Amino acid sequence: MALYEHVFLARQDLSQQQVDALVEQYKGVITANGGSVGRIENWGLKSLTYRVKKNRKAYYTLMDINCPPAALDEMERQMGLSEDVLRFLTIKVEAHEEGPSAMMQKREERSERGGFGDRDRGDRGPRSFGDRDRGDRGDRPPRSFDGERGPRRPREAVEGGAE
Repeated sequence: MALYEHVFLARQDLSQQQVDALVEQYKGVITANGGSVGRIENWGLKSLTYRVKKNRKAYYTLMDINCPPAALDEMERQMGLSEDVLRFLTIKVEAHEEGPSAMMQKREERSERGGFGDRDRGDRGPRSFGDRDRGDRGDRPPRSFDGERGPRRPREAVEGGAE
């Protein structure tokens, strides 16, 4: 038997009890076909990046499955027919992870490696934008912001003299 990680998204207008009933239904399909379901994680109601079948949010659920391919095919067939399941994804894995998944870990545990705000800037020192040296721009005259552009050149000089 093969090991799989299976995630499915259920509609936002379901209750948590209905989502749990869906999990039990699909767990029954797997066990009836000779497989077993290990860890089940409910990730809760989360916002979707884009609308899926007119839904902006969905209930996410992860299942660790140990079953023959036929059992997985039957479960995915039933999920495809169900109007309550928006999307599903199954990945074959070598071994199931121990402990909580990355989605279930506390935010503090995930941020131990540091975020953008606490990066070491090394020998460059702190950033300050107001004191940058722009250098001498010898190829350009200084700007004047009084609305004058200087003398206009005749059209022939601009276009090369041809009309």
